[in-house]
Amino acid sequence: MKKSRIGVLLAVVAAGIVVAILVTRGREKPQKYRTARVDKGDVTMTVSATGAISAVTTVQVGSQVSGIIAKLHADFNSLVKKGQLLAELDPTPFDQAIAQQRANLDKAKVDAANAKIALARQQKLLQQGLAAQADYDNAKAAADSAAAQVALAVASLGQAETNLTYSKIVSPIDGVVVNRAYDVGQTVAASFQAPTLFTIAQDLTKMQVQADVDESDIGRVKIGEPVHFTVDAYPDRTFQAKVSQIRLNATVNQNVVTYPVIIAVDNPDEKLRPSMTANITIDVATDHDVLRIPNAALRFKPSPSEAGAPGAAAGAQRAGGEAGGAGRAGGAGTGTPGAGAPPRPTLAGSLPRTGRRESGPTVYLLQPDGTLKPARIHPGITDGQYTEIRPDDLKVGDVVVTGLATTKAEAQSGPRMRF
Repeated sequence: MKKSRIGVLLAVVAAGIVVAILVTRGREKPQKYRTARVDKGDVTMTVSATGAISAVTTVQVGSQVSGIIAKLHADFNSLVKKGQLLAELDPTPFDQAIAQQRANLDKAKVDAANAKIALARQQKLLQQGLAAQADYDNAKAAADSAAAQVALAVASLGQAETNLTYSKIVSPIDGVVVNRAYDVGQTVAASFQAPTLFTIAQDLTKMQVQADVDESDIGRVKIGEPVHFTVDAYPDRTFQAKVSQIRLNATVNQNVVTYPVIIAVDNPDEKLRPSMTANITIDVATDHDVLRIPNAALRFKPSPSEAGAPGAAAGAQRAGGEAGGAGRAGGAGTGTPGAGAPPRPTLAGSLPRTGRRESGPTVYLLQPDGTLKPARIHPGITDGQYTEIRPDDLKVGDVVVTGLATTKAEAQSGPRMRF
């Protein structure tokens, strides 16, 4: 009886030991860090901007004379040809001006003929000694003045006839009317400047975007670089284009200097329309199939107790400070200063393959025993999510720490391997 009780007791003790072992194994220390793997891929540095879409050639058609619009021969979206009649001003005042100038010309001709006869009479009297020289001189001056009045009347008549032709507004180019500013019956006043009656776009299948690029990014933009952009009208479509011109006439707005960059884009289906706002991304540098790490790894800074040996911890902390400063200096995917990206290269954007560079920021590798190992890297270009590194810095598959596991679910999920 005693033997059976002892056997049962031993069995219970053994089961308790097994349960304790299983419970202890199940209570392994949770993962403290969020991690990602070093991999290979493409990294593209970009510059972002916004701009307005317009036709390559846009002409504003105005009037050189004042008057009331009597007829309109073109409307919005009308296709027009060069020399086509667009509008007519009321010709009545212009016809009356022509009639008046013709009458003035006739009167000037009569006065000139009379002055010529008087001159001839004074010349005969002077030859016979019956007239003074002064009388002859006065007659000659009157004849010359009358001839000048005839020339002036001719010029005034020509001006009146020209104004009549200006009352007919014609198209200077082939294109499409994108705006009409006046209706029939409105008065056009051309006192100091020519008012704009029509705006004509020459060819809507060839469009351009004028983007304002910040001075910190303009040095990276080159003619011919690829551009892709979206418009609010078609949010699911990306349009492709190229940089065609970088203009020098900078604009200063609240101490912010921007340069206009002209981007040429084909518009065969005419979906793009004038004055649309384009959200532009210019690819200023691209490296293919390179080692890369997430940008979050450059911003992670462990406490000195977690960084490894005391000497390594101090050095890592200093390097982490450099990395943090560099992260604050780089923009996230825009090529502009801001928070969240590693330091930029000093040249056009690509990481040099030869030559020696100064030590860069530090990232931390997660070891199998859970400790952190600092590693210096040499960053290249960044796309805001990944940063290129040199091949001899790390290798594919290395696990880098990107942050602390901040939630219980993350802590119990183990290492995150991002690809």
